[in-house]
Amino acid sequence: MKEMVLINGFGIQAENFVESTAIKNGKTLHKITFEFIVTHEDYHDVTTLLYKNDFLVSVPNKNLQFSATINNYSTSLTNLYEENAQGKFQLELIEKS
Repeated sequence: MKEMVLINGFGIQAENFVESTAIKNGKTLHKITFEFIVTHEDYHDVTTLLYKNDFLVSVPNKNLQFSATINNYSTSLTNLYEENAQGKFQLELIEKS
């Protein structure tokens, strides 16, 4: 089942969405992990967004919103400049402490 995740207002159809928490300096922080498909057409917008690493994250169906940074990130393909290319991104965001 897909989950809509908004990162700074940019909508992402997340797959394998997992909501959890992490403890940092005695504080419980929100953490979400998910995968999503990035196409050649969206590659520039997505990577420009992720390079900012300063996010307001919203998951409307979970009534969840928090400020976050990237805790972990990977991609199945690094050259999405080729027409019709698609890659699967895995992203873990953690609440700012």
